[in-house]
Amino acid sequence: MYVGPSLVHAIYVSLRTTWRVTFDECPSFRAALAERRPVILAHWHGDELALIQLVVRYRIATLTSTSRDGELMDGVLRRLGAATARGSSSRGGASGLRGLVQYCRKEGRNVSFAVDGPKGPIYQVKPGVFEFSRLMDAPVYAVSVGVSRPWISRRSWNRAVLPKFFSRVHVRVAECLAPVSREMDPRDPALARQLEDALASGKRQACAVVGVERP
Repeated sequence: MYVGPSLVHAIYVSLRTTWRVTFDECPSFRAALAERRPVILAHWHGDELALIQLVVRYRIATLTSTSRDGELMDGVLRRLGAATARGSSSRGGASGLRGLVQYCRKEGRNVSFAVDGPKGPIYQVKPGVFEFSRLMDAPVYAVSVGVSRPWISRRSWNRAVLPKFFSRVHVRVAECLAPVSREMDPRDPALARQLEDALASGKRQACAVVGVERP
């Protein structure tokens, strides 16, 4: 049975209202938000359900898949206040990225990337986030989340985390990379390793704040 975005949105909002959310945002990130300078938020695909509550706080624009699941997520994200562009790394990606550029330049949006999506492998950063950083001359921040009472989808490749009712949710935003320059190769493995290390460290610290081990 198909469940529409309106119902999923209502369920999500009912969960979110019970969460106790805390933040550890580095000073340069807070300054960029205040001054409306574009930034890129990089996170693991499995953390997106815990993070989409923040689309208004961070003025988010993001890419959603052209699949049926992507259509559902697109509807939920828009109801939460995000701007979305449809596309993926395998289908419609170029037009989707153009849409994100327009949101950044015309509306002052920031972009979030699930950097090991859309199909994995899990915890392996793809080059799209660095390509967009070079295109927009925007820094990359590593966004990690810890959840005290997580529901974890063991069957999904991304081990998606959804906070249960009355969870503690801690969000950590750490400076990771300056804007990728024209002289740099977005496919350089060193860039991916640097972001992977930052996200792994951030996840450990965020989980420690809420008193759980990294899942």
